[in-house]
Amino acid sequence: MHMREQIAVYELLRAMIRGKTGHLSKVTFTPQKPAFSFSKEDQQPFPRMSPEKQGISSRMLSDFFRDLAALQHTDIHHVMVLRNGAVIGECAYAPYRKEIWHISHSLCKSITGMAIGFLIGEGRLTLEDKVVRILESKKSLLAGMRQKNLTVEHLLTMSSGVNFRETGIVTGDDWVKGFLDASVSESPGTKFDYNSMNSYILSAIVTEITGEPMDQYLTPRLFAPLGIEQFFWEACPKGITKGGWGLFLRPEDAAKLGQLYLDGGRWKGKQIIDEAWVRESVRKKMDTPSKMSDWGYGYQVWMGDREGSFLFNGMLGQNVIIYPDLNMVIVTNAGSRELFVKSQLMSVVQSYFGGDFRPPSVLPENPVAYDEFQRTCAWLESVREVRHARGWGGWKRGKKGRKTQKKQPQPQIQMRKLQGAFYRLERQQAGLFPLIMQVFHNNFTDGISSLGFQYEGGKSYLLIKAGALSKRLELGFN
Repeated sequence: MHMREQIAVYELLRAMIRGKTGHLSKVTFTPQKPAFSFSKEDQQPFPRMSPEKQGISSRMLSDFFRDLAALQHTDIHHVMVLRNGAVIGECAYAPYRKEIWHISHSLCKSITGMAIGFLIGEGRLTLEDKVVRILESKKSLLAGMRQKNLTVEHLLTMSSGVNFRETGIVTGDDWVKGFLDASVSESPGTKFDYNSMNSYILSAIVTEITGEPMDQYLTPRLFAPLGIEQFFWEACPKGITKGGWGLFLRPEDAAKLGQLYLDGGRWKGKQIIDEAWVRESVRKKMDTPSKMSDWGYGYQVWMGDREGSFLFNGMLGQNVIIYPDLNMVIVTNAGSRELFVKSQLMSVVQSYFGGDFRPPSVLPENPVAYDEFQRTCAWLESVREVRHARGWGGWKRGKKGRKTQKKQPQPQIQMRKLQGAFYRLERQQAGLFPLIMQVFHNNFTDGISSLGFQYEGGKSYLLIKAGALSKRLELGFN
């Protein structure tokens, strides 16, 4: 780690201990993400079919969705299952909503890999091109010596060996210079070393070659042809799309990208991205540490447990899982405690769809099972009540319908008692935005100074003051 980065990380840790992060970052930053637009209609949605029409049992999907809800360390937000290009099951677990975008974290690295595939297909880039040559105007003498053998392929396979990491982004506005000036711990191409800045530099390469941010470059080539309109990708202070994180994407649009790669780069019969690039991207290039995954890594894509399978993976449970031999795509969004492919969530997915699972092309319709499946989804989307049973968890069998609950005091009555009450925090350590997210989004806060309650027009609100900002959030009950 570069000395400047070490000092910045030390200051960050010290500030966290003291509970003061508001003025820590040396990055010029204004929060970027706009509000999600609910007025836009979904473009090119997938058809919806019963699971049986695509050879999958409704009862199996009911169990799968319930088992995901029962995981103790995985706050599942959303799951969507497709087979043969049709959605056969979808659930937005309470309190999360369907159709709204979700932070993708590192899942978007795979989309950055697609951008490189487009450039190579256009003849504007090769895997062997040297990074310091492409970014010639930004390199220093040290970069020319330390990273002279670093290629585009090394960035794609997470084997650059460069020591400038995500923590280094708190040191200043020029992340490209920070990366190029950093030391190298391993010879490029010799060891897998997961580093989101590799993906950021790939994005910087796209901008250097095309003259436009990567999200703009991808829009007419990838997003528009697939009908993906509801997305937002954060940029660094220099206007370079972050590449390795910062993308907000709807689950169905994430599924479109998975279906695109499942079909070898084709969408509705049209070749969108070169098939040879897709096939090469999803071949294993590097072995990975067992704590992350047992199956290896390709070009910004993780290999899967099933022969020929692969996935786009982001920390905390963001996944697009592609099973080519099953012609299936599974999308998950979650808020788990886990960072990589090896996780409780993926273990559940693998227990249902891995191994020797071989579904038929079609099953007889089962109206009773399908009705139960729909009621399961409706229940999980309204009030989630987890009951542990059957190994991975789930609901106990035997009794149908909702369990009778004890009568609770009317929350509105309690809120009227709190009307106008304010509480000052003696220590301003807690923030509305978790610290790790403050680092990822360069959005540091001073911490919450006061909390208050308001009851107005039959609705209850939590009033939060953090630094100079005041926020009013509507409270939900049950």
